[in-house]
Amino acid sequence: MAISIRDRKAETRTTEVDLSGIKPLPLWFFGFEGVMGAAYDLAKAWDDAWMALVGIALVNIVVGATVLRRRMRLMRAMLKNSHTRKIAIGMVALRVGIHLVLAALGAPVTSVAGHLAVAVLMGATTVTLMWFNQRVTFRALRLA
Repeated sequence: MAISIRDRKAETRTTEVDLSGIKPLPLWFFGFEGVMGAAYDLAKAWDDAWMALVGIALVNIVVGATVLRRRMRLMRAMLKNSHTRKIAIGMVALRVGIHLVLAALGAPVTSVAGHLAVAVLMGATTVTLMWFNQRVTFRALRLA
């Protein structure tokens, strides 16, 4: 029982999806991801930060499931997007790189102020990259 090339082409046909009603996620929503991007350094700066981070993660879930319910397809699509994964991997590499470079220069980040500065940098970078990723996606789909 062999499958011909014609059968494969017939199986891979896609249907057009109407994306005209999808609106971009608001910038404030990416603030949740920014906090999660800064989580490591926030936890290093403040011992009990994990409780606040868990609370923020729960608020993120509730907001996503209620206020932004109509945009769930967009959120899922962004999470499955290869660019989003590249951003996540890049952010981890950036954090490790910053800490390694500073340690190699003899100025490791050990103070509360240092960890807060790195946390602000990581949070701002995460929000900016996620917003930019969404903007590029909307332009590519001719929705913006």
